[in-house]
Amino acid sequence: MKKSVLYLLALFFVLNSCNNRDDLQNENLSIENVQKDPLTGKQINAEINSTIKNTGSFNWKNASDHLLWSAIFRGNRMVSIGFGTSKDDFDRSLSPDNKNMEAEVLGLIQQYEGVEQTRFLTASDQYLNQIDVIIEKQETITALRKMKTIRYVEPGDYHYFEIENSLNANAKSSGSSSGCGFESTALNAADYTTTTPNARVPWAFTQHNIPNAWSYSTGAGMTIGLIDTGVSPEQTLLGSNFNTGASSGRTISKFGSYVNGSTTDGPADQCGHGTKMASVMAAPKNNAGLPVGVAYNANLITYRAASNVVLETSSEQTGVKTAFTDLANNSNVKIISMSMGHIFSVGKIEDGVKYAYSKGKLIFCAGGTSTSFTNFVGVIFPASMSETQAVTGVKEGTSNQKCDVCHSGSQIDFTFQMERANGNTVPVLSYYNNQADYVGGSSVATAATAGIAALVWSKNPSWTREQVLNKMRQSATYYPTVNSSYGYGNINVLKAVQ
Repeated sequence: MKKSVLYLLALFFVLNSCNNRDDLQNENLSIENVQKDPLTGKQINAEINSTIKNTGSFNWKNASDHLLWSAIFRGNRMVSIGFGTSKDDFDRSLSPDNKNMEAEVLGLIQQYEGVEQTRFLTASDQYLNQIDVIIEKQETITALRKMKTIRYVEPGDYHYFEIENSLNANAKSSGSSSGCGFESTALNAADYTTTTPNARVPWAFTQHNIPNAWSYSTGAGMTIGLIDTGVSPEQTLLGSNFNTGASSGRTISKFGSYVNGSTTDGPADQCGHGTKMASVMAAPKNNAGLPVGVAYNANLITYRAASNVVLETSSEQTGVKTAFTDLANNSNVKIISMSMGHIFSVGKIEDGVKYAYSKGKLIFCAGGTSTSFTNFVGVIFPASMSETQAVTGVKEGTSNQKCDVCHSGSQIDFTFQMERANGNTVPVLSYYNNQADYVGGSSVATAATAGIAALVWSKNPSWTREQVLNKMRQSATYYPTVNSSYGYGNINVLKAVQ
């Protein structure tokens, strides 16, 4: 009898084992079939757009393994991985087990991919718990996401805007125009006033009481970090003539963190956007009859971190991350401004922003500018982060009427008047020497507000970041009650520096 029972038990385990193997084989076959048929770019974008429309945001952590792997497959198999013991364990210097955690992640990838580490590891960040790798298999992605030390797994090079543009023949957005342009324009006399020694003060500055604030502060002693497309080598007022007219005793430094090919392609603007942001922020109070910047005596450190304002390529996202960590580690920098972004979060950039914030930096980011298929998006990333101050542009004489191409939403902190009734925007230096142009959108609103922060902090150099922010809030339209879509509104800069 005992032998019969033992036989039946043995038969049960054998059959059960066979069934488990069949299930495992079927699961592996299913994974293999999925991997042979990744979603198309059109299908991936449709899911992203649907999620944003239904929930207000999109994050890869909430995507299915198949959607995530499909985007990785369509994005040159490049993957960005953040690891750590918690969502806030991003700083290697504060993460004692970071080397072991990274080794575990790399070991798992090697196990599932079946290739040596040198074949798949492309970058390991020296300051952040973040690595970039190449992954072929969906099963590797699934296994990674189950690890307790994984904070995020994201496509490293998925070109959302490029795909969206190909699907929308008439699309015009920040993805298609990319914020670039080298134009120069004769300024309308109604759009500026003249101040000594012979500089032009943009109409928007007067609306915010900036010229009167200059009696109290010009930004001296402050250093602003600008993360953008670089600064033109052809504009001497942002170069050899940075100290001219009433501007003196300050410096401008230019760096490049955007890798084009195998090396960075330098600090020089090849787009035009960064030059205009630098101008509205800190152009000298010159004697050449050209526009002046808000903080015309502040120091400026600029980074060419991307080729344009849409941060969707691996090189651009890494360039921005590097710029944030570099500026974070520069003790002279108090303020960081970036008028670029994406419609959904990017883990490595988020880590860079958090790292800079942890070092006490006051960070301003653009709320978003678009004209067509992305106008369903609210405040873009990284302006949507709590660690940043989100800024958008509004029409002249208002604090709750966004400009024609600007975004708004509950995450906006401040507004800046940058669009006139006749459509003209803010006069700034152009890409080329002795020329001027106009610039608009949430981009210029952000750069101008960063300049305002420099005026406030320069007046009160011993203040903390929070004290500076509180003074800006107290000097704005809606204080103490925040507007649901426009934050604290427009800042009266004279009030902010008194």
